[in-house]
Amino acid sequence: MPLPRFTRLPGDRRAEILRTAREMFAEHGPDTASYNKIIAAAGISKTAAYHYFDGREDLLSAVLDDLLARLHGSLGPWREAASPAEFWRGLRDGFARLHGHLAERPDDLALVDVALARVPDHRFDAYLGALIDNGRALGVIRADVDRELLLAATAAVFRVLDNWMLARPDAPADALRQAWGLLAGLWSATDAD
Repeated sequence: MPLPRFTRLPGDRRAEILRTAREMFAEHGPDTASYNKIIAAAGISKTAAYHYFDGREDLLSAVLDDLLARLHGSLGPWREAASPAEFWRGLRDGFARLHGHLAERPDDLALVDVALARVPDHRFDAYLGALIDNGRALGVIRADVDRELLLAATAAVFRVLDNWMLARPDAPADALRQAWGLLAGLWSATDAD
């Protein structure tokens, strides 16, 4: 978590520091990007940097928190659907917003898996939980699997789908249909016996 002095900087300066750090972490990797090179690129002296962050890991956490907040902002809350058709339309719209955000911001795409793995973000849990509860109420999502297991599996499939779709800018026209088919298969009740 950034130190109080960082939060007192003007918003545009905070955003610029986080943008520069995000670019460097995305380019060089979250585990190998140089803290000294990041702060130099951001135009911060080493002394000032330690007034803003407790070190490299603290800066990385701030970058990942910011990334998750922006992703959540582009997704918005799950809006409860009244019918299966409305449910699938809402899901497609949310996927399109996230896909658009990540397609336009390759630095975010490079770090999103790290952010989701290292920084628990309950906003996405709340979104997926509301989506699953709504889908179950509509009969779109199976009720024979533990909710938490289904939530974790759905989150994993969404991450894979995001990366798969974005790695194929010239994906076949039926790529989205394949993605929805995969989700429908995950969510459909089947007899495993």
